[in-house]
Amino acid sequence: MSNEEFNVLNIGEEKKEQLKEMHLSDQALGAVMMALQKSLLEQSDIVPVLKGFKFVDNQGDLVVLNPPTVKLDHDDADVLEQALETD
Repeated sequence: MSNEEFNVLNIGEEKKEQLKEMHLSDQALGAVMMALQKSLLEQSDIVPVLKGFKFVDNQGDLVVLNPPTVKLDHDDADVLEQALETD
């Protein structure tokens, strides 16, 4: 990380060595995208969902332990199944 990034985080010089750079895993990125999709469909605020995410470190990649769930009614499941059969 550059010095500017540390200044933004307001971290002292002695703490720089203790920081570990991490990235979102594909799973975590998918969880963010699902949260966005869900908030758009439900016309709800995405912030509480994002703030509620619980992360763990998996070899430098962040993984979300509690990704959002999407519930489908029976008709939606039928449409999804038909769409998958045409692929």
